[in-house]
Amino acid sequence: MAEETPAGNGAATAPQQVRMQVLAQYVRDLSFENVVVQKGLSAGEVQPDIQVAVSLDARKRPVASQYDVITKFKVTSKNKTNGDTLFILELEYGGTFLIDGVADEQLHPFLLIECPRLLFPYVRRIISDVTRDGGFPPLNIDQVDFMALYRQELARRAQAQQAVPAEKAN
Repeated sequence: MAEETPAGNGAATAPQQVRMQVLAQYVRDLSFENVVVQKGLSAGEVQPDIQVAVSLDARKRPVASQYDVITKFKVTSKNKTNGDTLFILELEYGGTFLIDGVADEQLHPFLLIECPRLLFPYVRRIISDVTRDGGFPPLNIDQVDFMALYRQELARRAQAQQAVPAEKAN
């Protein structure tokens, strides 16, 4: 039995359904340096100061509607008492996504906010496991606000564009 739809149901004006599928996830690059062991630093009084830097990259794949998104994390732990580096961890974690139904003007923020948000739990687990396996207590990094990160990058780019015309005028 065929389902009847009323004429003029507004289907043509309804927004297209967003479809997002994670096709692959992978560690693109991973480096962990246990500086304490390498340099033979004395354990002494250790008060770790952890700094986490995050950057993002996204690019279109040759296949229609597919994109690669890379999240880059650099975690540096230094001793607050003397400034000695304890460890450095660098992780590039990627995902390949199939994305349909996102308007062109919304695609860039979608790729750099929603996709990294999906990858983040895996990144957090990897960082925790690597620091534990490297001889330190497992590091469970705080949630990253990818929306705020995206807005900061837009503001930085706008400021850089304003600085360029001022330099040319001089």
